[in-house]
This record gives sequence, structure tokens and C-alpha cells, in this order.
Amino acid sequence: MGVTKTEQYSETQIELAKMLKVLGHPARIAIVQALIKAESCVCGELVTEIELAQSTVSQHLKELKSVGLIKGTIEGTSVCYCIDQEKWAYLREVLDPFINESLTCNDDKCC
Repeated sequence: MGVTKTEQYSETQIELAKMLKVLGHPARIAIVQALIKAESCVCGELVTEIELAQSTVSQHLKELKSVGLIKGTIEGTSVCYCIDQEKWAYLREVLDPFINESLTCNDDKCC
């Protein structure tokens, strides 16, 4: 494949690949899990919960925000983050048929 051949893929495939790439780091998975668990906006507690340096957590938050999985609001001198419910619902909607696709492979024909 050449440098980029994105024109052969649908917008949904490209967007899904970007989101999954961002979710491909365990710290980002931990951040998303912490935000889901909190069920509200989280301001400074992520650094304590994730146990990474503030700058590292900030970089991971930036990546998650860049694909729209989280959103942030400024409250005074801090930024509070939460899951973007619309984007999260979209991700679930797109992944559901992908993950739940029934495999028709049987033992005789599978590798």
C-alpha cells in the first residue's frame, strides 16, 4: 500500500480507525474507564487515579479529545473532562456490528 490510500475507505472506516488508534494505549483506556466510572466531569483527580505525571495525563487527554471521545470544559484554572456521550454512542453503534458479526467458520475450514 502506498503512503496513504484513504480514498478507498469510507469515512466511517477512517474515523473508526482513528478512534481505535487513540484507544490503543493502556493509559488512555484507563482514562476512559475512569471518566465512565465517575459519571461526571473530572478535573484534577485523573492524575492521582491513573498514577502518571500531569504532563503525561494531559498528553493522553489531548489525544482522546482530538478524536472527540472526550470533551473538556474550563472551570477557573483547571480543565474538567468527561466522556462525549454522542461520540461514545456513535463508537458503540459502529463497533457493534463489527464485533458481533457472526463468524461462519467451522473447524474443518478454519486455519
